[in-house]
Amino acid sequence: MLLAERIARFGNKIVSLLTAILIILLLTYGLYSLWDIYRINHNAFISDELLKYKPGQENGLGFDALRELNPDVKAWITIDNTHIDYPVLQGKDDMEYVNKDPFGEFALSGSIFLSTKNASDFSDIYNMTYGHHMENGAMFGDLTKMLDLNYLKEHTTGTLYVPDKTYSVKLYAALECSAYETRIYNLAGVMSDMEGFQTYVKANATSYIDQGVKSTDKIIALSTCMSATTNGRVVVFGTLTETEKEVQS
Repeated sequence: MLLAERIARFGNKIVSLLTAILIILLLTYGLYSLWDIYRINHNAFISDELLKYKPGQENGLGFDALRELNPDVKAWITIDNTHIDYPVLQGKDDMEYVNKDPFGEFALSGSIFLSTKNASDFSDIYNMTYGHHMENGAMFGDLTKMLDLNYLKEHTTGTLYVPDKTYSVKLYAALECSAYETRIYNLAGVMSDMEGFQTYVKANATSYIDQGVKSTDKIIALSTCMSATTNGRVVVFGTLTETEKEVQS
């Protein structure tokens, strides 16, 4: 009987030890997961290192220097008073910069990138850009806010810098759609019927500002995922107007 009690006590100690080890492992995993989420979200914001290359910075390294480091850098986009302030990349396909930063290093937050179906100099009449939707507002995380008309009205302006040219950006519409919506994502089809495209956007936009946009206006589309829907997308549209503004490259 005494032996049985000793065995039982020893067994209880083993169970308690294993339980303690399991709790420690779960706590460690939980803390690591929280740290990893923080790191991903924090790194999604533009870094001081990258900001040095932004066009127009008086003491910066210059946009040309960034393009020398990575020739896939094609532009820099800024939407005033939002977190959108990033270089625009264009890879060999539309998956390359989903998880790669502007320096070509692995990053879950990826980069803002231009569709490979577009001309790299934004000379097309319809230009599609993509970026991850980060819950903290980084990358294209602020686009979902533009489904609110009041927010859109307060955040319509921006700038697109490309080599030797600067465009003013004027946002005018935001809508929700499927990732397979051909009237948005079939770029060749859109460019062949810009009037039909503008009619579709106006009819289906969640928020729309009537700026007298014409079928001949150059358009930039900013596309991001909707966190609640696997194939859901939020797309914001703006006009691109070339300016005379000189920018330090």
